[in-house]
Amino acid sequence: MAYPGGIMLDGKQLVYYTSCMKTKMKTIGSFEAKTHLSELIETVQKGNEFVITKRGKPVARLVPYTDYEAEYVIEDIIGQFDSIRKSVKGKTDIKEYINKGRKY
Repeated sequence: MAYPGGIMLDGKQLVYYTSCMKTKMKTIGSFEAKTHLSELIETVQKGNEFVITKRGKPVARLVPYTDYEAEYVIEDIIGQFDSIRKSVKGKTDIKEYINKGRKY
């Protein structure tokens, strides 16, 4: 039975849209994902995401790779700078710190 909006691979409808995670995501069974992994990877490289199911229950997500760690590090550093700025704003005299530093 074909479902509207599904994705066809090798003449078979393998991927179906479901209401996972508050948005419409493409869902594919684990056996079909294993069988057609190279095609799925090509589709993911274009920005698509899939939920892989086993016996009808979601078990994994196949999403495009991004370097999340680098994004979190940058956001953390910016947050630290902001907190430092807020803690010293109007309380210090930069020239005083420069003069103290020159003594040592």
